[in-house]
Amino acid sequence: MALILFNKPFGVLCQFTPEPNGPPRPTLADFIKRPGVYPAGRLDHDSEGLLLLTDDGRLQARITDPRYKAPKTYLVQVEGEPDEAALEALRRGVRLKDGMTLPAKAERIDPPDLWPRDPPVRFRKTVPDCWIALTIHEGRNRQVRRMTAAVGHPTLRLVRWRVGEWSLDGLAQGESREV
Repeated sequence: MALILFNKPFGVLCQFTPEPNGPPRPTLADFIKRPGVYPAGRLDHDSEGLLLLTDDGRLQARITDPRYKAPKTYLVQVEGEPDEAALEALRRGVRLKDGMTLPAKAERIDPPDLWPRDPPVRFRKTVPDCWIALTIHEGRNRQVRRMTAAVGHPTLRLVRWRVGEWSLDGLAQGESREV
């Protein structure tokens, strides 16, 4: 059984083959050379951070199936400065077009010591931003971005830091490690 932790850079597609239509973008094949592994879950091309890849279908299901509720922790740079009411809304669960989210763990954090993003996040002198750590137990399409927008603080940068027991600790951008 193989399990690979990969620190996916911004702009990389979460698949091994390029999209047939559209602009050329880097894929997992540009970084992961081990054959027979597949992503357990996805990260959008505009999200960064921990992606797990495995050749074990049961492990893949345990990581991705909502019944197992594997916690996923994201470091999220948001526009504005969420007050306690916004954080409490995230903690209770927010209503999205596809229904209520499960309650999340949400807290403001100091800006994390991350690699620079290319391209950098837009900066506006008149609009402050801050970082939150958000832990969810489901994985709907673009869920974290939709949750922060629902409480009035759109996501500027999204880095998945942890999935279950695995984290990005010690893994530089674009690097992978087999565990």
